[in-house]
Amino acid sequence: MSGAALPQEVALDERDGLYLRQAIALADTARARGNRPFGAVIVGADGTVLAEAWNANGETGDCTAHAETSAVRTASPRHAREALAQATLYSSGEPCVMCAGAIFWANIGRVVYGIDAVRLRGFRGERLDQRDAELSCRDVFAASPHAIECIGPALIEEASASHRGAWKA
Repeated sequence: MSGAALPQEVALDERDGLYLRQAIALADTARARGNRPFGAVIVGADGTVLAEAWNANGETGDCTAHAETSAVRTASPRHAREALAQATLYSSGEPCVMCAGAIFWANIGRVVYGIDAVRLRGFRGERLDQRDAELSCRDVFAASPHAIECIGPALIEEASASHRGAWKA
């Protein structure tokens, strides 16, 4: 793991746990299809699933086909910015800089994530093709002119399972 301190796990209520587990299941789908193991679900204020996606980098060759960005691409043309401001994006892993930017641009008001970027780096290792920009999604959200609530890491063990053995050594 990197020298950064490990973020403390947060407890979730039943609703958040349900949808985060759905995102984790999508991460398992991504892995089974030959992609990096990430999943995302966007849920409206009334509990309606507005979009869901898994990482599709491996099968599409699109380096921007991250789960969160793909879910935003599905939801944003179909739902008003006001509705997305009341929505929650559930992500199996802490959103990267690109995905945090997509969440900001979509006006999504809340994010709940599983494994944090610090723990995830332990799975990714030091290969340059697997490393991320070491900037927390919280830093991106803090720069937003509108509030984006960020909850995580949560369900760390469940969210970590998708990553065990999935990355190149």
